[in-house]
Amino acid sequence: MDPIAGIAIYFVLWWVVLFAVLPWGVRSQHETGEAIPGSEAGAPVRPALWKKALATTLIAAVAWVFVAWIYIYQPISFDDVPFMPDLSNEY
Repeated sequence: MDPIAGIAIYFVLWWVVLFAVLPWGVRSQHETGEAIPGSEAGAPVRPALWKKALATTLIAAVAWVFVAWIYIYQPISFDDVPFMPDLSNEY
Protein backbone atom coordinates (compact mmCIF):
# COMPACT_ATOMS: atom_id res chain seq x y z
CA MET A 1 0.00 0.00 0.00
CA ASP A 2 1.27 3.43 -0.90
CA PRO A 3 2.10 5.43 2.28
CA ILE A 4 0.02 8.40 1.14
CA ALA A 5 -2.97 6.13 0.52
CA GLY A 6 -2.46 4.53 3.93
CA ILE A 7 -2.44 7.93 5.62
CA ALA A 8 -5.53 9.04 3.70
CA ILE A 9 -7.41 5.87 4.63
CA TYR A 10 -6.41 6.28 8.29
CA PHE A 11 -7.55 9.93 8.22
CA VAL A 12 -10.98 8.98 6.88
CA LEU A 13 -11.32 6.09 9.33
CA TRP A 14 -10.31 8.34 12.24
CA TRP A 15 -13.05 10.87 11.48
CA VAL A 16 -15.71 8.18 10.97
CA VAL A 17 -14.76 6.55 14.27
CA LEU A 18 -14.69 9.95 16.02
CA PHE A 19 -18.33 10.59 15.15
CA ALA A 20 -19.19 7.14 16.49
CA VAL A 21 -17.24 7.71 19.74
CA LEU A 22 -18.37 11.26 20.54
CA PRO A 23 -21.71 10.29 22.12
CA TRP A 24 -20.13 7.78 24.53
CA GLY A 25 -20.81 8.73 28.15
CA VAL A 26 -22.22 12.17 27.42
CA ARG A 27 -24.40 13.62 30.15
CA SER A 28 -26.05 16.96 29.52
CA GLN A 29 -26.38 19.80 32.00
CA HIS A 30 -30.11 19.20 32.06
CA GLU A 31 -29.67 15.52 33.01
CA THR A 32 -27.25 16.27 35.85
CA GLY A 33 -29.04 19.38 37.12
CA GLU A 34 -25.84 21.43 36.83
CA ALA A 35 -27.12 23.95 34.28
CA ILE A 36 -24.92 27.03 34.04
CA PRO A 37 -26.99 30.19 33.46
CA GLY A 38 -26.64 31.44 29.90
CA SER A 39 -25.53 28.12 28.45
CA GLU A 40 -27.45 25.50 26.49
CA ALA A 41 -29.08 22.92 28.78
CA GLY A 42 -28.15 20.16 26.34
CA ALA A 43 -24.43 20.98 26.50
CA PRO A 44 -22.29 18.21 27.98
CA VAL A 45 -21.05 18.58 31.53
CA ARG A 46 -17.71 16.77 31.05
CA PRO A 47 -17.12 15.90 27.39
CA ALA A 48 -13.77 14.08 28.08
CA LEU A 49 -12.49 14.90 24.60
CA TRP A 50 -8.92 13.71 25.29
CA LYS A 51 -10.17 10.27 26.30
CA LYS A 52 -12.41 10.14 23.24
CA ALA A 53 -9.55 11.22 20.96
CA LEU A 54 -7.37 8.44 22.42
CA ALA A 55 -10.14 5.86 22.02
CA THR A 56 -10.75 7.08 18.47
CA THR A 57 -7.05 6.78 17.62
CA LEU A 58 -6.83 3.23 18.96
CA ILE A 59 -10.04 2.02 17.31
CA ALA A 60 -9.11 3.67 13.99
CA ALA A 61 -5.67 2.02 14.15
CA VAL A 62 -7.26 -1.42 14.57
CA ALA A 63 -9.70 -0.69 11.74
CA TRP A 64 -6.82 0.56 9.56
CA VAL A 65 -4.84 -2.64 10.14
CA PHE A 66 -7.90 -4.63 9.05
CA VAL A 67 -8.39 -2.50 5.92
CA ALA A 68 -4.65 -2.69 5.10
CA TRP A 69 -4.75 -6.47 5.51
CA ILE A 70 -7.67 -6.70 3.08
CA TYR A 71 -5.92 -4.36 0.63
CA ILE A 72 -2.57 -6.13 0.76
CA TYR A 73 -3.57 -9.81 0.92
CA GLN A 74 -6.91 -9.49 -0.92
CA PRO A 75 -8.80 -12.33 0.78
CA ILE A 76 -11.90 -10.80 -0.82
CA SER A 77 -11.51 -9.79 -4.44
CA PHE A 78 -13.87 -7.81 -6.63
CA ASP A 79 -14.79 -11.08 -8.34
CA ASP A 80 -16.18 -12.36 -5.02
CA VAL A 81 -18.65 -9.48 -4.72
CA PRO A 82 -22.02 -10.46 -6.20
CA PHE A 83 -23.51 -8.22 -8.88
CA MET A 84 -20.16 -6.49 -9.47
CA PRO A 85 -19.99 -5.50 -13.14
CA ASP A 86 -17.23 -7.08 -15.20
CA LEU A 87 -14.94 -4.16 -16.02
CA SER A 88 -12.07 -6.20 -17.44
CA ASN A 89 -13.46 -6.19 -21.01
CA GLU A 90 -14.07 -2.44 -21.14
CA TYR A 91 -11.94 -0.67 -23.74
